[in-house]
Amino acid sequence: MLLKDKKAVIFGVANNKSIAYGIAEQFKEHGASLAFNYVGEALKKRVAPISEELGGEFIFDCDVTDDEQISAAAETVREKWGQVDILVHSVAFAHRDDLQGRFIDTSREGFRLAMDVSAYSLPAICHAFEPLMNPGSSVMTMTYYGSVKTVTNYNVMGVAKAALEASMRYLAVDLGPKGVRVNAISAGPIKTLASSGISGFKTILSTIEEKAPLQRNVTQTDVGKCAVYLASDLSTGTTGEVLFVDSGYNIVGV
Repeated sequence: MLLKDKKAVIFGVANNKSIAYGIAEQFKEHGASLAFNYVGEALKKRVAPISEELGGEFIFDCDVTDDEQISAAAETVREKWGQVDILVHSVAFAHRDDLQGRFIDTSREGFRLAMDVSAYSLPAICHAFEPLMNPGSSVMTMTYYGSVKTVTNYNVMGVAKAALEASMRYLAVDLGPKGVRVNAISAGPIKTLASSGISGFKTILSTIEEKAPLQRNVTQTDVGKCAVYLASDLSTGTTGEVLFVDSGYNIVGV
């Protein structure tokens, strides 16, 4: 039980197909205590049963674009647990219209929204939760290969993920003196609610099966296992890194 006695706050579970769900499932298996955010009453109805299924200790309302709600979430966690050992940031959003066609056509509002939800929310959460983090705590966020290479129709989300990865590195420096590690998992494409908004997503999945060294797409469980490594004491010397869980697709050239 690699995460016995560790307390994990997970942002971004939408349903049982979410990457965050796969992470939470693996955390439970390794003995962690879990808490989940939701956004509004509609999503609460989805998250509450998942929390119950996975033995979550509590859920809380938090829209990551609202600093007051993030502060209130940190206060809720402080009241419930006192401190925290693991933060999982699995949050991203862009308008569907900005995930097709040409990146050059992205509106200012669409760009701002994608950056706010998908990138700035990580430092915002870390700022609010910093006082609660135990020495040796682990923060992790979810990114994608479209941050470093162009992926058809990923567009503004690729730019947001690039900003997210840069933010992760700066946060690793800021929190490192306290013994807090900050890393990112770059997961291969997985059928989730979020990925369904990307035009041509089925083509991306088939390309991975054809060209990746392992010749298969990854699963939520694959990502969850990597997250357990990052959350556990097995990764005490690892921070500021992007770990790929993509069947090796990122290493393939022509």
